[in-house]
Amino acid sequence: MSNHSEPLLCVSDLVVEFDTPAGPARAVDGMALTVHPHELLCIVGESGSGKSVTMLATMGLLPATARITAGQIRYKNRELSSLPAGEMRRLRGRELAMIFQDPMTSLNPTIRIGKQVGEIITLHEPKASKADVKRRVIDLLSQVNIPRPEYRYSAFPHQFSGGMRQRAMIAMAMAHAPALLIADEPTTALDVTIQAQILEVLRQMRERTGSAMVLITHDLGVVAETADRVVVMYSGRAMETGTVQEIFHDPQHPYTIGLLAGLLDMSGTGKTAYTIPGQPPALTRRPSGCPFHPRCALHQGRDICRTTTPVLADSPSGRAACHFANETAAWAAEKFPHIRRGPSGRASQ
Repeated sequence: MSNHSEPLLCVSDLVVEFDTPAGPARAVDGMALTVHPHELLCIVGESGSGKSVTMLATMGLLPATARITAGQIRYKNRELSSLPAGEMRRLRGRELAMIFQDPMTSLNPTIRIGKQVGEIITLHEPKASKADVKRRVIDLLSQVNIPRPEYRYSAFPHQFSGGMRQRAMIAMAMAHAPALLIADEPTTALDVTIQAQILEVLRQMRERTGSAMVLITHDLGVVAETADRVVVMYSGRAMETGTVQEIFHDPQHPYTIGLLAGLLDMSGTGKTAYTIPGQPPALTRRPSGCPFHPRCALHQGRDICRTTTPVLADSPSGRAACHFANETAAWAAEKFPHIRRGPSGRASQ
């Protein structure tokens, strides 16, 4: 992966609104991110921060109650938000693919696994013979480590375990070796052992195909082990972006530090996990200025936090949307003294 390559996906100033009885709810509010070929980008943030909606907009899978009201979604320099439905369908599955959180709600319980995986092949290759499709499906099931794939080909979803159902979804998503794979919390409902197996399957499949991947997750441990770059989202916006080393060892935004401090302390100091005070704002009643300022320890009543929305490009660090990003290291050192930091402010082991 190289950040010097032309971006595969570029989302800029994206706004997505939902119609609600209380008025438009802005689930995504000026979101920006880029994904480069072959890289793994993780998107993290609290529930409701807009992670999934951003990626559903990218895939053209927003529900009827939602609409893109501003911004651009460019894939290989092609604008997706205005693409005709037929052209978008031709891209989905072949060049863009998505793995959803709960495979049981994504798989049809009345159709055998082999046929469901095969449908994604015949959709884009209608002239493929039945024998060829079956051979390829069995090969895909084998690649995602489903035991006895020839036998499992004829099984129904309820005859698969949760981990096997998720592997079947990965097989479907990777059937055409897409350039970009989006995985929306693909391990949330699985135990830790199965989670590790699913992540390893994803790694192996990406290694074979060279696909870039966007992984949406709440698990910062997974982020630390897998990501090339990270985007931290809050209230529909990118609060901070950086390499996995920068985010974990030199975080610039107080929200990012709050998320990291929320990890259980295993160092034996007896410190309890930190909880960010307050709650994320309602989508129909966002605060003015920085959306995080009502919960932010660095706010301290300063007017600029209430009146001016910070943006990544104009921040002191250049990668955190915070007016006082240069103060976060000192605040973190005082607030979390059990986290040892070097002279530069970087966290150390």
